[in-house]
Amino acid sequence: MTSKKRILIPGGSGQIGTILARYLYTAGHDVTVLSRRPVAAPWTTRRWDGLTLEPSWTRSLEGLDAVIHMSGRSVDCRYTARNRREILDSRVQPTLLLGHAIERCADPPKLWMNASTSTFYRHTLNGPDDHPQDEFTGEPGGSETGVPETWNFSVDVASHWEKAFYASNTPATRKIALRSSMTMSPDRGGVFRVLLGLVRMGLGGTEGPGDQYVSWIHDHDYCGAIDFLIRHPEISGPVNLTAPQPLPNRDFLRDLREAAGVPIGLPASRWMLEIGAFLMRTETELILKSRRAVPTVLLQHGFKFGFPAWPDAARDLVSRTRNADLL
Repeated sequence: MTSKKRILIPGGSGQIGTILARYLYTAGHDVTVLSRRPVAAPWTTRRWDGLTLEPSWTRSLEGLDAVIHMSGRSVDCRYTARNRREILDSRVQPTLLLGHAIERCADPPKLWMNASTSTFYRHTLNGPDDHPQDEFTGEPGGSETGVPETWNFSVDVASHWEKAFYASNTPATRKIALRSSMTMSPDRGGVFRVLLGLVRMGLGGTEGPGDQYVSWIHDHDYCGAIDFLIRHPEISGPVNLTAPQPLPNRDFLRDLREAAGVPIGLPASRWMLEIGAFLMRTETELILKSRRAVPTVLLQHGFKFGFPAWPDAARDLVSRTRNADLL
């Protein structure tokens, strides 16, 4: 039986934060979510602005078992100057604020996990001379040739985000940077729902060259890995929250079509994706950058993935989506 932990989730009212809060609360933990716009939930919710040290939330840090920080504006937008500033500030400023608050604690949290992203790693190629990116041998992005300049922005965000995380002096608090890939869940508003919707409309064919890698993680494994990290005090530093089997875009979408029972999907060339991204006010990097992250730290410490391979994960997610739609 898992011992009850006191867990605080700043910025935990978004889609993934809600999934995690629900999982941890259902597992019997004492969960509090900090949000700019608190909503009613089975767990405790409190207001914070991510900018100001206020006793209403800083007192919650004392004696905690874990803080899981998840603040951050969505990157599903055009990278205008204003949006870039908001994306960066919404991650860095609350992270620095939390660091200042933990430094002041008389009884600081045992563990601080801070959201990060597998976009930290460079664009990978699908060839015999390239390799997966893990926590030990992975290479930061930003110096690749032949990729759009806008791709460097997401790498800069990841770099500044983690720099802010490690900037605080919190020697009594274990730190883990969660380099997450796309979390797939059947919940409305998530990336899986978008992908499944495209497949059902017949638009789930190969995107761009099709050999760019897709890194992903099933929502049950995402939550299970967080719980695993809380219970393993020997783990610290960066941890890739990603399934152990990334796969090329063409295979990823083929498996999703098969799971959804859709035999055909129209492919989209790069120029078509550029037009679509412009019209949808987003960036093609989310589709075309090759992310080949693998979870070496989790595997070395014995974490067992329920869904290590995408075909099984896709079938489960499609089934759960259908059930959710019937409710």
